[in-house]
Amino acid sequence: MDRPFFTVVMPAYQAEKYLENAVKGILAQSFPDWELLIIEDGSKDKTLEIAEKYQSTDERIKVIHREKNAGVSEARNLGIEKARGEYLWFTDADDKAEQDLLEKVHDSLQKNRAQLVVFGLVEEYYSRDGQLEYQNIRKARAGVLQDKEALRKEVLGLEQRTLYGYPWNKVYDLDYLKSLGLKFEDYRKNKFIEDILFNIAFCMDIDSMNILDIAPYHYGKRGNESLTNEFVPEYYQLHRRRIQALWEQQKYWQMDLDQARNILGSLYARYILSALERNYDKRAKMTVKERRDFCRNIFKDELFRELVMKGKASESRMLKIALRLMKSRNITLNLLFAYGIHIARQKLPVLYSKIKSGR
Repeated sequence: MDRPFFTVVMPAYQAEKYLENAVKGILAQSFPDWELLIIEDGSKDKTLEIAEKYQSTDERIKVIHREKNAGVSEARNLGIEKARGEYLWFTDADDKAEQDLLEKVHDSLQKNRAQLVVFGLVEEYYSRDGQLEYQNIRKARAGVLQDKEALRKEVLGLEQRTLYGYPWNKVYDLDYLKSLGLKFEDYRKNKFIEDILFNIAFCMDIDSMNILDIAPYHYGKRGNESLTNEFVPEYYQLHRRRIQALWEQQKYWQMDLDQARNILGSLYARYILSALERNYDKRAKMTVKERRDFCRNIFKDELFRELVMKGKASESRMLKIALRLMKSRNITLNLLFAYGIHIARQKLPVLYSKIKSGR
């Protein structure tokens, strides 16, 4: 068979509520030269049945069934292995794409054959009963970046807009990706950060990137299903690794390290605040002394001293306050602020999400 221009990899696990709409979104794409790999990851509901129904109606759709659930990282890795397209796009079975997404990406690649294409997204926040509460559009300024220096200057700006870490707002040069032998790390061991680690590794030496100032991908954040609502004991350690990886990339690139400290310091402070807030969750089972020791150890950390003390918050009012408190290294004030955030998150989750996103 001729090689398709795009391979779309869609992991699907327990996705019977959403999968049909997701597949219809691919079928509706105005650009038709694609293959869709549905990686059915050992679901116990009707996900496989729905996937196979669509496979039987369109030869561009292929279902790869795993008897045992192995997680989204392994599903994506299998998709990379089986993909045949010139470019690879990951999408999730519970999200939506506008019908001209692939066409606009294709058009950009006809003008500039890049190793990576990045576009924006619409975050859709749903209540626990499934009602759409509000939307937040995230996108970057358009750019055709044809050398390493130019594209490296854009990376931290993408991270500030939360556009660097996600895999599904990007289209990857598949041959280059396979030449790296790059795989997603185990999701179950690296919740929150397996995507950003993948993208950092992919971008380390690329020399071309197209940034599109569009937001054609709709990412659903659901109150009762979102990972952000799951309690992960290693939350702080994982996000410290995220910041460390971003910092190491900047040093490898020999970029403006003062500017990098300003940006990464504020991002690191955001994760620290979230970690301190999560320590008030009942599932953390932490005593007052343990919370204070946790905070004290962060303030002693070399990475904290190197980045947070140089951090500058540009948008979020909440983050500006948190950064000021952290620079004081006053344990009591930082814990009181984190406790206030915890109460707001529990009582007014939608308002909390809006404040957190800087709206």
